[in-house]
Amino acid sequence: MAISPFVAAINQICDEKGLSKEVVIETVEAAIAAAYRKDYGHPNQIIRTKMDPETGQFKVSQIFEVVDEIEEENAQMTLDNARKFKKAAEVGDEIEIPLAPHSEFGRIAAQTAKQVIIQRIREAERNMLYDEFKQKEHQLLNGNVQQIEGETVTINLGKINGILLPSGQIPNERYYIGQRVKVFVTGVEESTKGPRVLVSRSDPQFISALFSMEIPEINSGSVEIMSIAREAGSRTKIAVYSDQPGLDPVGSCVGQRGTRVQSVLAELSEEKIDIILWNEDRKIFIINALSPAKVESVELSEEDKKATVKVPDDQLSLAIGKMGQNVRLASKLTGWSIDIVSPETEARKAELQAEKKAAETPKETEKKTKKTTKSTKTTKASPAKKPAAKVTSEKPATKKTSSKKPAAKTAAKKAAIGKTAAKKAAPKTKATKATKAKKETIRQPADKKAK
Repeated sequence: MAISPFVAAINQICDEKGLSKEVVIETVEAAIAAAYRKDYGHPNQIIRTKMDPETGQFKVSQIFEVVDEIEEENAQMTLDNARKFKKAAEVGDEIEIPLAPHSEFGRIAAQTAKQVIIQRIREAERNMLYDEFKQKEHQLLNGNVQQIEGETVTINLGKINGILLPSGQIPNERYYIGQRVKVFVTGVEESTKGPRVLVSRSDPQFISALFSMEIPEINSGSVEIMSIAREAGSRTKIAVYSDQPGLDPVGSCVGQRGTRVQSVLAELSEEKIDIILWNEDRKIFIINALSPAKVESVELSEEDKKATVKVPDDQLSLAIGKMGQNVRLASKLTGWSIDIVSPETEARKAELQAEKKAAETPKETEKKTKKTTKSTKTTKASPAKKPAAKVTSEKPATKKTSSKKPAAKTAAKKAAIGKTAAKKAAPKTKATKATKAKKETIRQPADKKAK
């Protein structure tokens, strides 16, 4: 049987958009119902259409809800009228009444049908992409760098673009347009513009996904990755374990001459990877985690979950690592707080404690001496109270005798001062008599002239 052009167009849409035929047919039925309601019905009517997938013919019907009291005549029907179409009708049922089909629609109706089809197909595409990539969450995907906007990189994943935020990038890693990269899908979110896929290259699970892709033993489950500690762009520690006898988990991850681990390192540029054997015994696991440093002993504190590790003096810097990186990653890997101690550091601690004690002892002796001096003063002052009263009774007599001498001295001083004052006063009186005599001699010639 020949397929109608309408059905052929539906099949083409399904192939281009990757949608199922049922979804596209439902979309077209909704569009035809909207166009029919626009030209031949009422806005409040409930129109339902069904299309024959082979011929492309439509059957149109109107839906009524059975109610006790009618509020909308175009969408509701009483129970008595409903039983005319369906004898066993009850309140709440739906009554479907067929309508005359129409194949010609106006421009406005055709435009509304087109908009409905476009909108429904976009929604179907978004839902399909969301469901597809939601299943790929926490998986490793291949992509190409499509766009770089500031520090955000857009990765083309095929049907959709992934967003590589600055927090998900490896430090000091540069990207360019068209570069092929592997990314780890951390999450898929719904948004108004469609699903939003977040990817990362700095997540610790990115290392796990790379190992499972490159190493068949991990992919099959014979070798398990127990824990990962990573500082992206610098160093990573990964603990592996296998319960199969005769299978070396570390050797299977490294590969012959390091071929397997080299393929993983090719995606990480300058980042280093330490593959460690996991062990149920916490002490052995901590010793393995601190490799390549050699450990003498490990003491565990279960309450604080703290491990004190003793290493030789020549292994101290190696155990701590550059800027404390080795011990920091080991503590993340094991989940224990690790404190590294060496004989040299213990000797230094002992010296510091001795110096502190030596510095504290003079202060304590000073405090003790001050206390003893205070106590001696108090003991001396208490018996000397009675004789002190006798001494004070004799002192006023000495003061009286001594007070006479200053009195005589003051009298002599006063007499001397009086003599000097008299001497100063005597010349003044003589000077005044002389001046009076001069004045009289000056006045006498004037009087004689007058006569």
